[in-house]
Amino acid sequence: MALAATVFATLFGAQGSGAAASDMIPTPARQEPAVTFVSQPVVQAIASGDGESETDDTLAQQAVEELPDADSLAELVAEQAMPQTLSREMRCLAGAIYFEARGETLEGQLAVGRVIVNRAASDRFPDSYCGVVLQRSQFSFVRGHAMPSVREHSAGWHRAVAIAQIARDGSWKSPAKGALFFHAARVSPNWRLTKVGRIDNHIFYR
Repeated sequence: MALAATVFATLFGAQGSGAAASDMIPTPARQEPAVTFVSQPVVQAIASGDGESETDDTLAQQAVEELPDADSLAELVAEQAMPQTLSREMRCLAGAIYFEARGETLEGQLAVGRVIVNRAASDRFPDSYCGVVLQRSQFSFVRGHAMPSVREHSAGWHRAVAIAQIARDGSWKSPAKGALFFHAARVSPNWRLTKVGRIDNHIFYR
């Protein structure tokens, strides 16, 4: 009997240890809101990836699904009507193209315009063209939260407006698909981003 009692006590003592161990099984903790800190490079060389950006594809689907009738970007630019009045948003988009890339090819201008369109469509940036362009430390031509005056009768401005319309509508494929960032080719900021490519004097990333 004494031996049986000893064995019985030993068995129940071991189960007690197991019960104590089971108290350490993880239980779901209350979910706290995630806090994320994003450090983003500026667009300009002197002044501003969670996966690939799909903004080009999304906006293209929202825009005209048919291919343009034009055989080239130059032809499509020539087909764009110059509006008598521009909305503030389109003035910001065209202004950024004008001041940033008016001396570059049409493809280079379109790539710059698409970066602004892509940013406005991304939840990582302001949701308007003016918000993107005038965001602090993004474009070196912005002074005092405003753009310089534009020579509105110049061919360069008319071309920038046409490119802005094409960039907004997604009616021509961007040569820097999905890009959200760019810098001047003369500098090397060593960004840890996916390089899309170089067009004229800018290098694009997403």
